[in-house]
Amino acid sequence: MTAVADAVSVESVSVKPELFEAVQNSVRNAMTMCGLKARCTGVSSVPAQQSGIVTGMIGVHGKVTGFATVNMAERFAIRAVEGLLGDEHGKLTSQVVDGAGEITNIIVGGIKSSLAKTNWGFSHITVPSVLVGNNVTIAYARGLDFLTVSFELDDPEAVRLEERMMHVSLSLLTL
Repeated sequence: MTAVADAVSVESVSVKPELFEAVQNSVRNAMTMCGLKARCTGVSSVPAQQSGIVTGMIGVHGKVTGFATVNMAERFAIRAVEGLLGDEHGKLTSQVVDGAGEITNIIVGGIKSSLAKTNWGFSHITVPSVLVGNNVTIAYARGLDFLTVSFELDDPEAVRLEERMMHVSLSLLTL
């Protein structure tokens, strides 16, 4: 495992290490494409309410079926999309929402590549959908393998922690 995985102490949480590594590596690569750095701050094997107002969602199907979500604070989404596109938006616009869908696609595509030769592999993904709003709640069926990995954006200008957060979740059912 990488130093970040050790710092988060994956061993003390009941998560599948290959899923955690796939998410962590994919987010690192996606943030590099956006010219940003984000550090892993936590991992969970149970669903929790996520605080970001921009949530990208992609369905997956293959050896497993389910979906992946990328939940970002508004500021995080704006900064990531600005970095990816090289444009300044400064606020949540339709271009930022579209860009959040593309970032979700990049992250899930990276996870797909990482898991291709494992029991968690999926060969098909849907077009991303993006939900915008506060207090979005996603209901999860019982019996799914679940993982959420939280990341904090390196943004010294963001005063509040919730402005710097992104959560990547996988909810998968083995076929």
